[in-house]
Formats: sequence, C-alpha cells, structure tokens
Amino acid sequence: MRKITIAILALIVVAMLIPVGFSGEANSVVITYGETTHANSEYKSIVDNFFKTQAKADLNSADSKIITADQVNKISGGITGKHYNSNQILSSALVDLNDNDNLKVSVDKSKITTVTGDMYISALKSAGITKGHVYVTSPVQATGESALAGIMNSYEQATDVKIPETVKQAATDEIYTEAQIVNNSGVDADKLSDLVDDVKNEVSKDNVTDHARIVNIINNYVQNNNINITNNDIENLADSIQQVQNVQGDVNHYKDKVGNIIGNTTNGGFSLDGLFDWFKSFINGI
Repeated sequence: MRKITIAILALIVVAMLIPVGFSGEANSVVITYGETTHANSEYKSIVDNFFKTQAKADLNSADSKIITADQVNKISGGITGKHYNSNQILSSALVDLNDNDNLKVSVDKSKITTVTGDMYISALKSAGITKGHVYVTSPVQATGESALAGIMNSYEQATDVKIPETVKQAATDEIYTEAQIVNNSGVDADKLSDLVDDVKNEVSKDNVTDHARIVNIINNYVQNNNINITNNDIENLADSIQQVQNVQGDVNHYKDKVGNIIGNTTNGGFSLDGLFDWFKSFINGI
C-alpha cells in the first residue's frame, strides 16, 4: 500500500515538473504560410506539395499559421527600412520537432533565390534554436528573407515559449545583412555564411562586444579566405554580429525555458528519464 501511495505521489510530482506547453506529439509540426501564398489556392497547393514530398508530414494534423506583412514589417522595418505589402509575403516554412537531433534546414533552391540553408541555420542558432528540421519554400521565386519571421513563429507555436523580441531582431538583422551583401557584392552565399559562423564563434569564445575588435576579426577572415566584400559590408556585418553578442543573456534565458521541450538540454535543466529512474529505484528500495 505504501509503495502504491508513493508511486502516485511520484506521478503527480512528475506531472507538475513537465514544462507548460509540452505535449509529446501535439504541435510538433507547424506550418507558417506567407499571407500572399495562403490567399491563393494555387500557390498554397504548390507549397503544400513541397512539404508533403520533402517533409513526409501529415499536413492535416499539423498546426498552421499565416504570417502577415504587418508581422514581417514589425521586424524588418527597423532593420532595413523595407516594408512589404500584403501581396509580397510568399515564403512559407514547415518546422518539424519530431526530428530534433540537430538543427537542419532544407531550402527549395528553385524558389528561394538568396537565403541559403546555412544562413537560416546560423540565424536560428543566434536565436538559441538548435533542434528541429525546417523546410522553406515559396510558390514563386522569392529571396526568402521574410521566411525567418515565420520559422521563429513556428517554434513559438510548437513550444508555447515566446522568443524575446531582442533576439528576433538580432537573428533577423543577421539574415537581412547577409542577404544584402550577397545581392550587392555577388559574394558566394555559402562562403559568406561560413565567414559569419567563424566570426561569431570567435567573438563568442572571447566574449567580444567591442565594434572595432569585431571589425578586425572580420577583416582577418576576409583576407585569409579571399572573400571580396566592401568596407561598408564589413561594418554592417560587425554591427549585426555585435547585436547578436549583446543579446546572449536573452538567448540563454530563452534556451533555458525551451530546452526541455525540444530536447535541447541546458545547464540547470532536468531529464525526465533520469527522474523516472530515480523514482523507480526509490520505490523498489522500500
């Protein structure tokens, strides 16, 4: 009788410890449609076919949301001054948290013309997202810049944890900055993404927040790897990377909150498997 009582208490405690928003399979697949795509049945069909073919997901059971121009403009307006109309939000994304070993991004290269999978991965990691499989497409050719807003929205929907606005701004600024450099200079997008990753790693390792030092680090990588970008590009990259470094406190706070939900273990988190093992050994020892 005593063992049964303790077992019941154990289950109650476990239920109390499970993070809010965690629901196993529920909300593990979320689709965000650009409002232009969602409003056009032909466009939506094209996007859905890509998701069905590539993600092998049951779209009928997936949660879906519409990303509007207003939502994109709240982020992009303060970064580039660019404002989109409701007929310009085409990029759409599917996030699958069932596949959460490592962050992966599959981009429809026939439709997304500027932002690469590595660029999305870099920006998402800047936001503290390191798990899940993301698929990005559009019914017609699009740069892919506006898709990041939808991807982050999908993670919020799937985990029920808000990404801090400061973090969203920094991640989006990173995407926009890289996209502008690719469009203006013609530099290879993958080389630029590698450059940004290397610089971010060095800046993070040494906790560099000084703009001039970040510029010097970028210059060293540019020269050593024969990457042809302008001084203005380097300044803009330094601003973007500095912004990412300055919001690391918010990023770590977000990772702590979401870590147990999408399997991204962080310091101070707990393991449900370990908890069940502890209760099992405790009960068996009575």
